[in-house]
Amino acid sequence: MTGFDYAWTALTTTPAAFAAIAGVIWGMIGGSLPGISASIAQALLLPFTYGMDPTVAITLLASTYVGAEYGHSIPAILINTPGTHAAAATVADGYAMQRQGRGGEALGISLAVGVAAGLGGWLLLVGVTAQLADFALLFRPPSYFALGILGISVIATLTDGSLVKGFISGTIGLMIATIGTDPISGVSRYTFDQPELLNGIPYILIMIGVFAISELFVQTSEPEWERVPGSIRIKLPRWKMWKEILPSALIGFGVGSVEGCMPGAGGAIASFMAYNEAKRWSRNRAQFGHGAPGGVAAPEAANNTVACTTLIPTLSFGIPASNSTAVLLGGLLLHGMDPGPLLFTNHPDFVYGLFGGLLVANISLLFLGMLFMTPCLWLVSQPKPYLMAGIYAVVFSGVFAISNDNFDLGLILAAAVLGYAMRYFKFPVLPLVLGLILGYMIESNLRRSLVISGGHWSIFVEDPVSAILLSIATLFVAVAWIRNFLQMRNNAKQAMAAA
Repeated sequence: MTGFDYAWTALTTTPAAFAAIAGVIWGMIGGSLPGISASIAQALLLPFTYGMDPTVAITLLASTYVGAEYGHSIPAILINTPGTHAAAATVADGYAMQRQGRGGEALGISLAVGVAAGLGGWLLLVGVTAQLADFALLFRPPSYFALGILGISVIATLTDGSLVKGFISGTIGLMIATIGTDPISGVSRYTFDQPELLNGIPYILIMIGVFAISELFVQTSEPEWERVPGSIRIKLPRWKMWKEILPSALIGFGVGSVEGCMPGAGGAIASFMAYNEAKRWSRNRAQFGHGAPGGVAAPEAANNTVACTTLIPTLSFGIPASNSTAVLLGGLLLHGMDPGPLLFTNHPDFVYGLFGGLLVANISLLFLGMLFMTPCLWLVSQPKPYLMAGIYAVVFSGVFAISNDNFDLGLILAAAVLGYAMRYFKFPVLPLVLGLILGYMIESNLRRSLVISGGHWSIFVEDPVSAILLSIATLFVAVAWIRNFLQMRNNAKQAMAAA
């Protein structure tokens, strides 16, 4: 069967198309709430994907990402409140247009450009990811171990904040991954005579705790957000407007295409880079920050491109490029899909079914974005305590429905406290989640490699793929250390000069 046949079969014989539409709707609703990012909207859905077909479940989660990228622009444009860091670049010109009475026009630009950029990102996803399947036969246990080390190193060095904090966060994730039964000998470890821990701590509980519940803790302690002023109607751009915003949109698409494929980059970096480059190359750069349509088009194009291209490293190598793809990676493992070089070989029906679902999601976003604008606006206008209480109820009822075990609720609360503490002390959360997800792959392939080599560590440099991946990981760490050292020296010089 060809890729088209697999996709058509998935869309016509499973509810994948309906899951794509439902994911877009949920993503828009979640994204329109300040503080509820795409990753949190996905994490809230994870408990409800149990029992679903893998293609349907992952399509639902991936489509939520697509819908949330547009949903984030709603509070950013209308109430000057970016739901996430990625939407912050849209605030300057989007809210300025709203104050000029052009809020509907700004939302229309965000929607139209986002759909076009999302379709372009989808084409890149299908074209590039399929080619990477040829690497499948080159990977052996040492290669998979090195791939896991590369993933931890890249994420830990590219996340915002201290490099040391990034590695500490990743190490905590690896430590949590060792709880349960030893993958080689079968001996129980760190279970403290609790039978519930023999199979380890499920990814879903940690992700819901550190992403969703900890963010709810933060939102609960912050003041009420601003209400949406009056009624807004989306106004899609006409040809004259398209000619004005097309250069900025193309810049955003280009930046999103590159940044989305880079592990650790994500939509925030892409949106700000796109905004800066669009302003740099614009003939009307003085308008940026004062209601320039291009200032909305560039970051929104980058955001929606990243929503598809960020899946390239996730599906091909099992390395998530953002919090959202980390949750998606956990969903893949939850449903028995091992992301990486063999995914295309072992599960082509799943991969191409997911591609078909994402195409439906990006196309339907244009119509659903206009249709569900009113419910999103109504939701943003509701009192914040009621919304937070409702989300708490959804999370805990969904988790309890999985196993009917209060122990899982306790684990989620513990993970939420850990996530809140990490946010408070500015530790990145993504390395922890990635360490938890990749922990089994790293440990099991380390042990298998040593069994194959008779205990000789040289197998990791004798295997060519492993040697290349470990060299790249070392390079990332070295560059990050040098960058941090230079930054600390510059800060010290500035402090001495100020004194």
